[in-house]
Amino acid sequence: ACPQTLLRTLNGRAILETLARRGPLTRNELVTETGLSRTAVTQVLRMLESASAVAPAGVDRETRGPAAGRVALHPQLGLAAAVHVDGHAAHVVLVDPTGAVRAEHHAAFPVRGDRVEHIVDLVTACRRVVAGPLELVVVGIPGIVTADGGIRDDQGPDGGAFKNALSAGLACPVRVENDVNLAALAELTAGTGAELASFALLLLDDGLGAGIVIDGILHRGFSGVAGEVMYLPQTPLPVGAPVLGDDVVRDLALGNGRDPELTIDQHLDAAAAGDPAAIAMATEMGRRLTLVAGSIALVLDPEAFILSGSAAHPAMLDAVADYAEQLAPQLPLRFVVSSFGPEAPLVGAAGEAASALRATVFARLLPKSDRSGR
Repeated sequence: ACPQTLLRTLNGRAILETLARRGPLTRNELVTETGLSRTAVTQVLRMLESASAVAPAGVDRETRGPAAGRVALHPQLGLAAAVHVDGHAAHVVLVDPTGAVRAEHHAAFPVRGDRVEHIVDLVTACRRVVAGPLELVVVGIPGIVTADGGIRDDQGPDGGAFKNALSAGLACPVRVENDVNLAALAELTAGTGAELASFALLLLDDGLGAGIVIDGILHRGFSGVAGEVMYLPQTPLPVGAPVLGDDVVRDLALGNGRDPELTIDQHLDAAAAGDPAAIAMATEMGRRLTLVAGSIALVLDPEAFILSGSAAHPAMLDAVADYAEQLAPQLPLRFVVSSFGPEAPLVGAAGEAASALRATVFARLLPKSDRSGR
């Protein structure tokens, strides 16, 4: 590419990213935000308008001086889907390049139905609400996801049956991510973790997982195993036994004379209401969670631990705080609460989907504009 083409592309990306982040802006505001000259902004906007990448978005009548027209990303640039899958249900949102949620559907998986078909149906229902091409999908799942987006133990000749079936069903690229890693990215981008240099997010749902951020970067590990803390050894549990999760809580319930079919949150609700057996369960769960945090701290020494999902339940917070106080003289640990609660993985998926959508749309728009402008 010639220098002028490269410059146009870089300036175009800067303006599109600014409009995606800030919303409609005047030319003067774009000059201030991007640091580009007024001439450069005018030239790039002309190029982007001809490519239908931006569109007029009203007039600024609040600023002193003559009224100035605002521009915004074109509303029909495209859509991306973010999906959070857990053991029981799928939650789908459609986002535009600004990251705004345009449609949403959530439904439990049918008892004997196909999970891919269920997700496709939810995405299709969302697309009936808002027009525009679906460019890509980001899916958060529990379990180990390799660096190339493969799912550990996924069946099929290439080990990618779920991803390939979903991509075929929706006729667009699909990216698979670990749900706890997505929750950590949500915190890093727009939550509690944005102010932390390093942290470990501990999410308790069906199981316990960690999303690890070091120096502002998500640490996935060589094979995607980083953060599988549910199997960290704890005395007197045998190596490889789960430390915390649905199966563990069922056993704790039986040992404490409570209904093993209740959810983790139902036991924690009972503990918060003063039930002695539930308090005993919460105390043991808090002890195990705090020991997991201690093990991570001795290796990585993060600035703080962000508690998410059921780990952020008030009864769990109390239990963790009590046990952490006992450890404090030898190993001080700092705990904070997630900004997003149970929705953290979906928030992370939506953020990643919007970011990937912008990259896809910009890559398609800018080279086309450059060819036409030479």
